[in-house]
Amino acid sequence: MKNVIETAISNPDFSTLVTAVKKADLVDTLSGEGPFTVFAPTNSAFAKLPMATLDELLADKARLTSILTYHVVAGKVMSNDVGNLSEAKTVEGSSVAISTQSDVNVTEVSTPHRSEVDITADLDIIINDAIITKTDIECSNGVIHVIDTVLMP
Repeated sequence: MKNVIETAISNPDFSTLVTAVKKADLVDTLSGEGPFTVFAPTNSAFAKLPMATLDELLADKARLTSILTYHVVAGKVMSNDVGNLSEAKTVEGSSVAISTQSDVNVTEVSTPHRSEVDITADLDIIINDAIITKTDIECSNGVIHVIDTVLMP
């Protein structure tokens, strides 16, 4: 099983994150024993930032390190545990807010002989303003949850 960094490197959707982790000299840390829970923004999450902002972050190692460690929680927190928390302390030192939002979908299906209602519910886990889009990517030293927005401390 790959560690957090090896897993991120092997996924092309994390290339911007991997570049940022390398610039912040966090590769060895996140390759370490852990365990870590990483809320990993995708390339499209980074693309939501203005290009000038991203360039400034990549040039400011201290700020970049602060932002990246704000995406990491000590310990291995699986999705069924994340949903039970209201906040989590990050490696950066601040806490992220955790909430859930459920979307209930009701679909009525009618035929000449009967009518049925199909009810489904989707539960989104939200970290600050970021939605977890994929959960529980297990790694040898922790777990990755994919998020759609870069978290700012």
